[in-house]
Amino acid sequence: MLELSINEPDKIVRVAHALSSHTRLNIIKLLLTHNKININEIGEKLNIPVSTAGVNVKVLEEAGLIVTEILPASRGAMKVCQRNFDDVRLILNPIAGYVNNLESYEVEMPIGHYINIEVQPTCGLANKDGMIVPEDDPASFYYPECRSASIMWFRQGWAEYRFPMSIPKHVKLRSIEFSLELCSEAPNFNNDWPSDITVWINDKEIGTWTSPGDFGDHRGRYNPPWWFDSSTQYGLLKSFRVDEHKSTVDNLKLSAVTIEDLAIESKPYISFKLGLKQDAVHKGGVNLFGRGFGDHDQGILMKLNYEPV
Repeated sequence: MLELSINEPDKIVRVAHALSSHTRLNIIKLLLTHNKININEIGEKLNIPVSTAGVNVKVLEEAGLIVTEILPASRGAMKVCQRNFDDVRLILNPIAGYVNNLESYEVEMPIGHYINIEVQPTCGLANKDGMIVPEDDPASFYYPECRSASIMWFRQGWAEYRFPMSIPKHVKLRSIEFSLELCSEAPNFNNDWPSDITVWINDKEIGTWTSPGDFGDHRGRYNPPWWFDSSTQYGLLKSFRVDEHKSTVDNLKLSAVTIEDLAIESKPYISFKLGLKQDAVHKGGVNLFGRGFGDHDQGILMKLNYEPV
């Protein structure tokens, strides 16, 4: 889901412009039934010139509503299009504590670079080349080769990562965000398989998000060729944020935990942990996607927002 806030008017204008054309709306609708389609095919199916299709695809791409890639064709190359979001949400009330002149520090953590872990089957690790360790063997999660993992899944347990605490001196930390693609873990896949996934930052529980399912209704955009069609294919890109007022997931309040509660500057690292609590209502497991898997080509992305004081 793409979320747009009134605090970022330029983004709203760009997306609103992209959605203000019947032709572009028809392209988005066409991409619902055709997961990947090239510009020539868009022109044919919508009965419009290829040049018109190309211009409108560019507007949608610049707004972030679709993604494109250049693939080899029988003659040269072709641009293939795919939807980037199924939903657009507009937040028309200002977000409390939002500061538009913040500086930021970002770091991306690969899926296999966990610092500590405790999992139970079903569980496994894989990278773009294949399975890394025997499936459903928790002991194998401690092998050195697991650091190359780009996807991880477990039915019970948790995984902890440590990010560098690296911001300049004499600044005021305003918020911390973690962006990651994840979903539940069911046998094979099951779109209706809820799981209560809890997040901790610096050992402070900031809240629980309920994943609606383990998704496999279309092939993950970045999955390697060897990945089985019968397996989990993609997750949802979620953003967990803690600021001076509250903790949220995708701007929806999770708890009253604030940035001050995390005591972030007390250690040289920031701990990020996710998993299932023993008393969770829906114990549906976790799938965690990194680069080369799922619909979003990223690991766990941490962003610190701050301003000089």
